[in-house]
Amino acid sequence: MSNPNKDVIDVLNDLIEYSKDGEKGFKASADDVKNAELKSFFIQRASDCAGAAGELQSEVRRLGGDPETSTSISGDMHRGWLNLKAMVTGKDDEAVLNEVERGEDHALKAYKEAREKLVKLGRTASDEAYALVEKQLQGVQRNHDQVKILRDAARARS
Repeated sequence: MSNPNKDVIDVLNDLIEYSKDGEKGFKASADDVKNAELKSFFIQRASDCAGAAGELQSEVRRLGGDPETSTSISGDMHRGWLNLKAMVTGKDDEAVLNEVERGEDHALKAYKEAREKLVKLGRTASDEAYALVEKQLQGVQRNHDQVKILRDAARARS
């Protein structure tokens, strides 16, 4: 018997991968910067991403599905490219922030697309899965805006 929530579960599982990608990306970024405030910011964001993944996994279970537990292949490839690029160009704070902002751009796009898919599936603000995605989308937007501010400040210093 098929699960009537399969399409919603697929949308949420995609977001779990993005959250796991974000967690790994922020941890790697924390390792790459020397500035203590940036390091602390990235560590907190990694923790937030892990929490978001956990919330999404709980929702997938509630809907009767098997939650994703890994990162995406594209995220793994992007981190590999960043490591190679960093070996060649160095890892100054501005460069790290530029890459983090790119990652946040992708996360923001993924969350907006997920929200649109849920609407097409008939999910609305009163639906638990939709409400969770909307709440997390607001968090991704805040992360994106904070990273942009930090990146702009790093540019101004250089």
